[in-house]
Amino acid sequence: MKEPFDRMREECGVFGIYNHADVSRLTYLGLHQLQHRGQESAGIVTSDTKRFYSHLGMGLVSDVFNQSVLDRLRGRHSIGHVRYGTAGMSLLVNAQPIVVATAWGPLALAHNGNLTNAQILRQRLEKEGSIFQTSADSETILHLIAKSDAKTFVAAMKDAFSQVEGAYSIGILTPKALYAVRDPWGVRPLHIGRLNGSFVLASETCAFEIIGGRLVREVNPGEIVCLDDQGIRSVEKLPSSGRAQCIFEFIYFSRPDSQIFGKSVYQVRRELGRQLAREAPVRADIVVAVPDSANCAAVGYSEQSGIPFEIGLIRSHYVGRTFIEPKQAIRDFGARMKYSVVPEAIRGKRVILVDDSIVRGTTSRKLIRMLRQAGAREIHIKISSPPIVGPCFYGIDTPRDKELIAFRLKTDRIKEYLRADSLTYLSLGGMLKATGLPPRDFCTACFTNMYPIPVPAHGTMK
Repeated sequence: MKEPFDRMREECGVFGIYNHADVSRLTYLGLHQLQHRGQESAGIVTSDTKRFYSHLGMGLVSDVFNQSVLDRLRGRHSIGHVRYGTAGMSLLVNAQPIVVATAWGPLALAHNGNLTNAQILRQRLEKEGSIFQTSADSETILHLIAKSDAKTFVAAMKDAFSQVEGAYSIGILTPKALYAVRDPWGVRPLHIGRLNGSFVLASETCAFEIIGGRLVREVNPGEIVCLDDQGIRSVEKLPSSGRAQCIFEFIYFSRPDSQIFGKSVYQVRRELGRQLAREAPVRADIVVAVPDSANCAAVGYSEQSGIPFEIGLIRSHYVGRTFIEPKQAIRDFGARMKYSVVPEAIRGKRVILVDDSIVRGTTSRKLIRMLRQAGAREIHIKISSPPIVGPCFYGIDTPRDKELIAFRLKTDRIKEYLRADSLTYLSLGGMLKATGLPPRDFCTACFTNMYPIPVPAHGTMK
């Protein structure tokens, strides 16, 4: 049975190293830390400056790689990727990094994000004779680089990225260098680190910690950075008209032990919970999180409100995308596979249930029913983000707007559907305030339907 789609889906994770003797194993570890960003496929490409070595597969990082595979990935430079497809089908051919042969030499590309004009570019390129290996939007970039008339590789990259629109945080491996590229809006995070004499590239800083690396800086919006024997060099800049950092990276996607957009994810999530408690106080006995992404917000709510935090729900970390149902029907089986209630914490209590978001609402409704069955007297739902009313076109796999419960129903009606005693969302202003960053720096399209980067036949300009 297909796993119920009632969360915002992960996008992808990028990791790379320049100049290290144990490059394949360190890349494996880095990808393992980024596993939360994509569980569909994983891949590593390494370079010994003469040739590329590649291994890609479907599934988790630990399923795709083993010791013998890592031994075959020779060289001192690498690029790696974990994928959850937002453009292109779930097939091995769409796994990344994508490797191509060009006049510039072999190239390997790993992409986090989504190109909003990829289909238009692909049709044009195919008419001009390009033959695509995949259905992924990322491959479009490689064709544009390969076809460029520019005199240098850096100029060819600028030429290519000047033609694409949308969100992209990208690593590109050449035989002798590793490049980092971030779109001019800075939608998705991308960071550069050091590991002694080596340079590291990662979507999130948590990937540096496991290998003993340290953060140097974030790749700036629109910046092309080269990591090679000359060090860390900013080699080109794409014109930018403002930032549109994805607010959902703070709310849900990034790990709490990461820093993104110059801020601690843990601290921002905790402040989201505090702000929610200021905006939506209610009399209750305990605060419970929907684990794991709402844990920090629930702690913040508890701190601000003075209401004790309790572990009332336990999440299983061993549920795959498919599972076998028993022959005898069990009510709320999918939710029960993922979550278990701790009756001793819930029984007879007025419960504040904190979650980061509501997408379709089906899982929330099942959780509330499970809490009622465990003896909860009252259940008050507190959401640490505003209602989601629009899909994302910048690298998050979301349902169509008609499938979003907040697109179809007002908050009171959603409360009735969930069968909660109350339901409160964090305000848009409160959410932005909790980041401690300028509100204008964020994309909030999924809450406002105001899309900063134009999308075909949808959305308005911010």
